Amino acid sequence: MGVAAGPIRVVVAKPGLDGHDRGAKVIARALRDAGMEVIYTGLHQTPEQIVDTAIQEDADAIGLSILSGAHNTLFARVIELLVERDAADIKVFGGGIIPEADIAPLKEKGVAEIFTPGATTASIVDWVNANVRQPAGA
Repeated sequence: MGVAAGPIRVVVAKPGLDGHDRGAKVIARALRDAGMEVIYTGLHQTPEQIVDTAIQEDADAIGLSILSGAHNTLFARVIELLVERDAADIKVFGGGIIPEADIAPLKEKGVAEIFTPGATTASIVDWVNANVRQPAGA
């Protein structure tokens, strides 16, 4: 929320009923190892819980991992809540099993980037560094 000093802060979340979090943990660790502060919310989070956490933690971005097929609904709800809570400056990106045909509509709704299976941790870290606020001194 705004340009803050210090490292980029990212909330990594698993919304909905999806119970597989290995990929989210790998991404959380890669972002952390790249010098970012990462808040991992754990499994089965509602969009409301995710947005509340992002606001409370003064996050710069939210990374959503969705494998359940509910990506259109869950991404849209997170974006909607950010707008409602005057926190639309928090960038939302995500990944998981998301069909190519759904990526453009998700971006039109406000999702900044979608990473599909095969994306490297380095490409995700590079994208966050290039597209989320720069840390102080960069």
